[in-house]
Amino acid sequence: MSVAAYIFVMAAVTYIIRMIPFTFFNKKIKSRFIRSFLKYIPYTVLSAMTIPAIFYSTGSVVTAAVGTIAAVVLAFFDLPLIVVALFASLAAYLVGLFL
Repeated sequence: MSVAAYIFVMAAVTYIIRMIPFTFFNKKIKSRFIRSFLKYIPYTVLSAMTIPAIFYSTGSVVTAAVGTIAAVVLAFFDLPLIVVALFASLAAYLVGLFL
């Protein structure tokens, strides 16, 4: 499946889930659970589509895991996205050299 198809499916799913409450409910949703559920759906869908691609992209689960761990640690410290991406790629590459 192409990247454009993944993006389209993600957009459609997040749009549909966010539009259902507007279509069926006339009043503001007061339930904290439902509001938080609707808030985090886009992040969940994006993660569900991205994580498998990360682990199949390098051909080695070890290099993918090292790159992912590096990205999570750097993102935790609020570094810019370009820095996170570059250092995660570099970490995966360096580990791949020694395997």
